[in-house]
Amino acid sequence: MIRNDDFMEQLNKYYAIWQEYNYVYEKWAKAHGLSYNSLLVLCAIHDGGDDCTQKKISQMWLIPKQTINMIFKDFERRGFVKLFPMPEDKRNKVIRFTNAGKKYADTIVSELREVELFAVEEIGIERIKQLNENMALFVELFSKAGGRKSNETNS
Repeated sequence: MIRNDDFMEQLNKYYAIWQEYNYVYEKWAKAHGLSYNSLLVLCAIHDGGDDCTQKKISQMWLIPKQTINMIFKDFERRGFVKLFPMPEDKRNKVIRFTNAGKKYADTIVSELREVELFAVEEIGIERIKQLNENMALFVELFSKAGGRKSNETNS
């Protein structure tokens, strides 16, 4: 394993930036009367189309189903969402906004996208592409190394 101080310094910097990234979204959500997870759920429903379910949101954002259910119940209490049976599987329910919920979500999500797009435009398209490519490569290599370690211990 590589024990280079420069690599460790950069890895620690990555951790700090990752935490700061989450913090700015959490702070933004709080300023808009939401928790970070509520913001993610609101965006998932907003962007999810006609087949948005609690299970899909849980899988997309890695939020426990119980947390999503609590958020959903709050949104339901506020008159923002309703559940509808899925045509192909009546046991599963699709989440849809009410008119009030759609108006609320459109306002929140459009404000969020405006801030995000400002940052992306300031960074520039080439640098954001590089960021995405580098993050995808990190995930791929991390998974590969993690998979190799898992396979070695299972052999």
